[in-house]
Amino acid sequence: MKQYIVDAFTDKPFSGNPAAVCVMDYWPSESSMMNLAMENNLSETAFIVKEEKGYHLRWFTPGTEVELCGHATLASAFVILNYYETSKESVKFNTMSGELTVECKGNLYEMDFPRYELREITVTSDMEAAFGIRPQKAILGLDLICVFETEDEVRKMHPNQEMLKGIEGRIQNATAKGLEFDCVSRSFAPKLSITEDPVCGSAHCQIADYWASQLHKTVIDAYQASKRGGNLRCELKENNRIAISGSAVIVAISDIVARL
Repeated sequence: MKQYIVDAFTDKPFSGNPAAVCVMDYWPSESSMMNLAMENNLSETAFIVKEEKGYHLRWFTPGTEVELCGHATLASAFVILNYYETSKESVKFNTMSGELTVECKGNLYEMDFPRYELREITVTSDMEAAFGIRPQKAILGLDLICVFETEDEVRKMHPNQEMLKGIEGRIQNATAKGLEFDCVSRSFAPKLSITEDPVCGSAHCQIADYWASQLHKTVIDAYQASKRGGNLRCELKENNRIAISGSAVIVAISDIVARL
């Protein structure tokens, strides 16, 4: 079985968000996929099988299977379009979040993702203790978005991972209006066995949606301020969808020799 390591939301190796992409002829057991995800110890390992209705895509963190992942979808499209379907410029994936289309547009891969209903919730003392700074506002969708006053606060924070586990939302995001970009964020997911997700595409279904409403824009240029860093272009579409675009670069191609 071939495994590809792809850095997503970047055009430079060893930056952005690394994902492992496994292209298979058949589905191994869930425990086998979970074991390989733990072995890789990346924020996501993507598994792809070509079925009668097209490519079926699943995502696993080192701790669990997840229903949506942006950077590993981008990485999967990069692999399929560059190594398996080289004459095509788009690919569709069947996933837990429905059908997801990724289209190659120059050096960017544009993903068609769902948007989520966002509602403001009360900022709590637990949020303040977990992030080390009191958020100005808290927004809940699939994930939690905590809005802070300055970009500098987001970049310098050192969250308490154990306290983050007790806060609602599968991923806890810290974001602020940016100076160079429309918004700057960081994503923490201890519930998924991820201390910090270097660049979280799925979280920007909500982060970009929030900032689009605040800034009265339909296109948001976002930056994820992790140690590796990454750029995302997000555009609100009709029918409650959002296009999230980024670059990708191959880092390694290997053979998995262990029996799955």
